[in-house]
Amino acid sequence: MQTASAVSGSGGSSGVPASLRGILPVLVALPVLLVLEWLLSNSPFASYLLSIMAVNIILAVSLNIVNGMTGQFSIGHAGFMAVGAYLAGVTSLALKDVALSFLPVAVSDQVFLVVALLAGGISAALAGFLVGLPSLRLRGDYLAIVTLGFGEIIRVVVTNTEAFGRALGLSGIPQTSTVAMVGFWVFLVVLVSRRIAGSSHGRSLWAIREDEVAAEAMGVNTTGYKVRAFVISSFFAGIAGGLFAHFVPIINPGSFTFVKSMEIVVMVVLGGLGSTTGAIVAAVFLTLLPEALRSAFAAFGSESTLAQQVDQIRMPVYGLLLVVLMLSRPQGLFGTKELWEVIPRWIPRRRKGM
Repeated sequence: MQTASAVSGSGGSSGVPASLRGILPVLVALPVLLVLEWLLSNSPFASYLLSIMAVNIILAVSLNIVNGMTGQFSIGHAGFMAVGAYLAGVTSLALKDVALSFLPVAVSDQVFLVVALLAGGISAALAGFLVGLPSLRLRGDYLAIVTLGFGEIIRVVVTNTEAFGRALGLSGIPQTSTVAMVGFWVFLVVLVSRRIAGSSHGRSLWAIREDEVAAEAMGVNTTGYKVRAFVISSFFAGIAGGLFAHFVPIINPGSFTFVKSMEIVVMVVLGGLGSTTGAIVAAVFLTLLPEALRSAFAAFGSESTLAQQVDQIRMPVYGLLLVVLMLSRPQGLFGTKELWEVIPRWIPRRRKGM
C-alpha cells in the first residue's frame, strides 16, 4: 500500500506544480529573451543576423513537421512564407498610424506586430488548408509538384498585384521586429514541434511516415492528420514571413522563389528528417555559411564583387554538402533522433580498466 508521500513524489518528481508545467517553459524563456535583446541593443548587424537565423529555424522546424514527422515531400514552403509576409506587411501598413494610448509606444508597437503576425500566420494556415485538403491525398512526387505549383502561383500573384507592390515589392512596413520577438517564435515553434512529436497525434504522424497503408488499416485518418500537420506547418511559415517583413527594408517576390523553398528543404534533410534539433543545427549552419564565405572572400581582397561571388558559390556549396551527406550519412546528421540522444554516442568513452 502506497503512502501519500510516495504518491505525491511519483506524481511530481520534477518538483514543478502541475498548474505550471504547461507555461513554465514560457516563464523561463521570456526573461532570457529580454536580456538577449538588451545585450544586442547596440549591435544592429548581430541583431539582423540573429533575426535571419531565427526565421530560417522557424521555417526549417515547421517544414520538418510535414517532411520529417509525416514523411510527405513539400517543396512550396516559400509560398506560405510569402503569404504571411505580404498579409502581415499590409496589416502593419494599415495600422501604421494607430497606437494604444494607455501603453508605452514600444509596447504598443509590439502589440500591433503580434496582430500583424497572427494575421499573416492565419492567412498562411488557411492557404495550407485549401492546398492540403485536396492535395494531401497524393503522395511522393505528386505532392511535391502540387506544392511547387502553389509556391509559383503565389509568387506570380504578388508580382502582378498592385496592393502588394508588384515586382518592385512592398516597402514602408514598420521595422518593429526585435530579437526578443523572433526568439519567442523560435521557442514557440520548437515547443509545439516537440510536444506534437511526443503526443498521440505525433505517434499517428510517425505511423503515417513509416507505412501509410498500414496506418490507415489500423484506423488512422491519414488525410486528416496530414492536413493538420500541413496547416500547423503553414501557420509557422506565415509567422516566419511576417517576422521577415518587419526587419528588412522591402519585401519583393524575389525573396520567395523556388530557391528559397529548396534552401529550407536542404536544412531539413541536412539535419535529419524528423529531428527538431537537427533542423535547428542545419538552419544555423546554413545561415552562417554565406557570412563565412563573405569573410573568406574579404580575406583574399575580393570586396568589389563580394555579394555576387557569395550568391554564385552558395548554391553549389549547398549541393556539394548534400551529395557528401547522402553518400556518408543518408539519414542526415541526426536521423530521427535529437541532439541529446546523439551526442553521448559521439563522445569517446574510456574502456574499463584503462
